[in-house]
Amino acid sequence: MRGASALASLVAAAAVALLLLIDGCGGAMYKVGDLDAWGIPPPSKPDVYSRWVKSIHFALGDSIWFLYPPSQDSVVQVTPVAFAACHASDPVLKLDDGNSVFNLTTPGRVYYISAAPGHCRKGQRLAVDVPMANGTYLPPTANDLAAFAPMPAEAPAGFESAALGPAGARQSAAPRAAAAAGAGSVLLAALAFAAFLL
Repeated sequence: MRGASALASLVAAAAVALLLLIDGCGGAMYKVGDLDAWGIPPPSKPDVYSRWVKSIHFALGDSIWFLYPPSQDSVVQVTPVAFAACHASDPVLKLDDGNSVFNLTTPGRVYYISAAPGHCRKGQRLAVDVPMANGTYLPPTANDLAAFAPMPAEAPAGFESAALGPAGARQSAAPRAAAAAGAGSVLLAALAFAAFLL
């Protein structure tokens, strides 16, 4: 009888230890921007999200929490190319409940922008670098480097797009893409990505 009781106690203790171990591996949850809610950065803090992300050492299993008024905003996870262009039309994932949580379950870079018109171009965007389980980071891909290239300026209202050629004829996308992919933009993208990692 004493042997069965000891075995039951041992099994119960092992189960409690296992639950504590599993609970301790759940990861941390970080509110995006800390005291600032998800929104267009104020003029006094235009780099609020890039500064915030540099202050956190994320790990696999962590979560990031976006808090915002759902009637005014949303958050979308996008590809690096969509991040660079501030395009929210084809997101990887869209949440718009005002209390959005994304779990960081895969190593690499994850990109988030606001889907509200014009917000991303005003700085409401966030790139998170998630390390592998051993704490090392994946090297950036060409798309990751392109995500940090300077955003093209929008033409002021009333001005023709730079994509228009002589007599207003639209140029094909190929020459524009070739010009945009020049060595200078790649170098700027690499420098911007290096600054992001610092």
